[in-house]
Amino acid sequence: MHISKHEKYMQRCLQIAKNGIGTTRPNPSVGAVVVLNDEIIGEGYTSAYGESHAEVNAINAVKDKTVLNEATIYVTLEPCAHVGKTPPCADLIVKHQFKNVIIGCVDTNSLVAGKGIERLKGAGINVVVGVLETECLEHHKRFFTVQNKKRPYIILKWAETKNGFIAPLKKDDKNPVWISNQYSQQLVHKWRSEEHAILVGTNTVIQDNPKLTVRSWSGNNPVRIVLDRNLRIPKTASVFDESVKTIVFTETRMENKDSRESLIFEIIDFSKQLAQQICDVLYKHQIQSLIIEGGTQTIQTFIEAGLWDEARIFIGKKEFVDGINAPFVSGKLVSECTIKGDILKIVKND
Repeated sequence: MHISKHEKYMQRCLQIAKNGIGTTRPNPSVGAVVVLNDEIIGEGYTSAYGESHAEVNAINAVKDKTVLNEATIYVTLEPCAHVGKTPPCADLIVKHQFKNVIIGCVDTNSLVAGKGIERLKGAGINVVVGVLETECLEHHKRFFTVQNKKRPYIILKWAETKNGFIAPLKKDDKNPVWISNQYSQQLVHKWRSEEHAILVGTNTVIQDNPKLTVRSWSGNNPVRIVLDRNLRIPKTASVFDESVKTIVFTETRMENKDSRESLIFEIIDFSKQLAQQICDVLYKHQIQSLIIEGGTQTIQTFIEAGLWDEARIFIGKKEFVDGINAPFVSGKLVSECTIKGDILKIVKND
């Protein structure tokens, strides 16, 4: 398949932008590439929050700044035009009088929303918008969901047996019963490092005592979100070890001690629109993305409310004689692959 020159360099922008996923929140992880005479002379992606944006890093990587007025800069997202933790990137591009700016997608953030493009065009720079737009929108899906839907980007994740069970009916100990293989489990830890938070229900914590941290991969631990309507989870549970920020949703009033910012209790009404209430509180906490890891009842609550964006479903080789049925989700199957015998399906909410 033939791709254009613009698409080739935008693909490189997307490739390097992935390096910032999980570290730039609440900013999006943008990729930028500076090109002169069909050669990349500088590239960069968004630094950790409060530090340089992708455009700044790409321009700083160019040794000879005097050539920038003949160069083209490619960027996955419209350059910002407002002052935040750092000065506007659109102003920096104008200062160096770039010849062309090629943009993947427009920023829907009301602080930007076309203003960056206007600033560039007003300075006489040639601007092209919409190169690999679908891919750029997909890459920035977490950022756009928070901006446009006022909730985190929600990923449902579970493993089920060949005959459709998510867990056995009975267990003898507190250790998880693994359905997927070690390679699939490592991939899940990679996912945890990329997302802002991870949510489980009461029964999952009581039965499996999970840590919900990143151990088989390198990266940040997600914020732990625990549903515990009547505070049934024992205080000795791993999720209460305060090694990671943890938010507990409950109906039982519990004092938040100022010194313990790592353990926060949020009171909600579990009998009314549970999934929506959770989304509203997580938006207040500026949580940008959320993996929901179970169990069936918790996942099904979000499915029935329509509050999910994608489902990542592992189907292992095991079969249980009987067990707890896996959740049921309908949507658009966007990919299916095998991981050493496990099947991984990705379904999008269409």
